[in-house]
Amino acid sequence: MSGFSGVALRKTFHRGSESVHALDGVDLRVSAGEVVALVGPSGSGKSTLLALLCGWESADSGTLAYAGALADRPPSTLGWPELALVPQALGLVPDLSLADNVLLPARLRGGTAAARDRTEQLLTDFGLSHLADRYPHQASLGEQQRVAVARALLLRPAVLLADEPTAHQDRGHADALLDALATQAREGSAVLIATHDEIAWSRADRVLSMRDGRLTEGAPA
Repeated sequence: MSGFSGVALRKTFHRGSESVHALDGVDLRVSAGEVVALVGPSGSGKSTLLALLCGWESADSGTLAYAGALADRPPSTLGWPELALVPQALGLVPDLSLADNVLLPARLRGGTAAARDRTEQLLTDFGLSHLADRYPHQASLGEQQRVAVARALLLRPAVLLADEPTAHQDRGHADALLDALATQAREGSAVLIATHDEIAWSRADRVLSMRDGRLTEGAPA
């Protein structure tokens, strides 16, 4: 199992003559076994940080390190068992059923037998079992989001990153998602959630606040 850390991470985007400092010297560490909530206003740099951590973006400067078995590997080379992401855009495959979307990480690795039972359990836990054979366009946005979280959880990743995972949920379904993320952390994953959900903050082991590309420990005042 593994945690991850970043030191002095900087990322600037250029829009014409304007420079936007999305990350301005960010230091962070998330250990295996904990859920950390990343909070802050829209545009503060939360999604940029998650994109950098999963390898979708590269830092202009600074160092990013994954510990243990993931050490010395860039995030873009890590597979679903090592690093899983729940993006805001969700990224479900439109031609696959909801159940097959959850199962996809296992299919890509060539083994689905044991994963099928876990898929069924996750769909049940998230109130989706009756929708297993539907396609994404036949499900609500909230249902699609729960499918994306189930997909990320399927192979019990060492690192799990989630961008606003409760944004489209009522309180009951949000609690089910947060319960599942907490359980995965207890099993040894390092979990980082970017969120505006104050209940998610209260259930996290730690809270990190981001504003104007800078990160501080603790909830915002």
